[in-house]
Amino acid sequence: MSRRGIGPSRGVPRRPERYRWLRSDGKPNFEDRIYKTTEEMEMIAKKPVETIAPQSPVLEATEKMAKGYRSLVVEQSGYLRGLLLASHIVNYLGGGEYYNIVKERYNYNIYGALEKEKVETLMIKEPVVAYIDEKIPDVLEKMVLNEIGVVPVVLRDGRVYGIVTEHDLLRYFMSGVKIGVPVSEVMSTPVITIESGSPLKEAMKKMIKYGFRRVPVVGENVVLGIITAMDIVKYFGSHEAFKHTSTGNIEEAISIPVDDLMIRELVTARPDEDLGDVAQRMAERNVGSALVVNDKMELIGIITERDILYAVTAKR
Repeated sequence: MSRRGIGPSRGVPRRPERYRWLRSDGKPNFEDRIYKTTEEMEMIAKKPVETIAPQSPVLEATEKMAKGYRSLVVEQSGYLRGLLLASHIVNYLGGGEYYNIVKERYNYNIYGALEKEKVETLMIKEPVVAYIDEKIPDVLEKMVLNEIGVVPVVLRDGRVYGIVTEHDLLRYFMSGVKIGVPVSEVMSTPVITIESGSPLKEAMKKMIKYGFRRVPVVGENVVLGIITAMDIVKYFGSHEAFKHTSTGNIEEAISIPVDDLMIRELVTARPDEDLGDVAQRMAERNVGSALVVNDKMELIGIITERDILYAVTAKR
């Protein structure tokens, strides 16, 4: 259950976000205007979509993602075969149970793990999809109920058409809408954090354990930066990780301090600030979150695109 209070948490997960979207009957609690939206997915789906074949090596996937893609649609001969997320890469390269593959099959060898293992090992094989002729509110409901932020858009025969994300829906629903909601009303708290100087592997494990794409970095209770799943993917996809292992052992590469990869130029917000102003700053910086801090830069919450999407579309 979500708890509100001052100060970061180092071990208490936030309440699953989807529960804040639901009525007592388990259905999303959208405003009436959302249900009246009649446009179909064809209108907002991004295309062409970045794809990869299921037999491609994990290294190729990280190289593609390092260019700025948080997900890759896995397709073969034009048909959907799966979905690969940045979190799958983090899980495999040190954060979760997939790391056992690196340990047992490749004896921690970073080159073998990236060059020999195939994308199909890590991908979601039957992802939730949106059909091109489905209405936008129906797809938003799917995303809420399944707690996902991205869905491939396909034709009825399974051919890939495009992709839609929370970011796309937020941009669509915010058009011409004034939020008028304070940050404190929708921010998530407490926040899972990591101490400055901690090894990268610890941040990866926290991301997978708690299901977050980002972990703020703190020192003496003050926010110093934030590390995201995409930062980790770029670390491997750019081949920078190879420079941090003299023996080829991946444990060396994921032992660097989080400070080496964290983003230091943060988007921050105050609890009493209007959510719309924060959303605009996030859009200008092209980031998916803002850290809520007090005057001493102590962390008291976090705002994500999902939180803002909720504020724009849910009944209050």
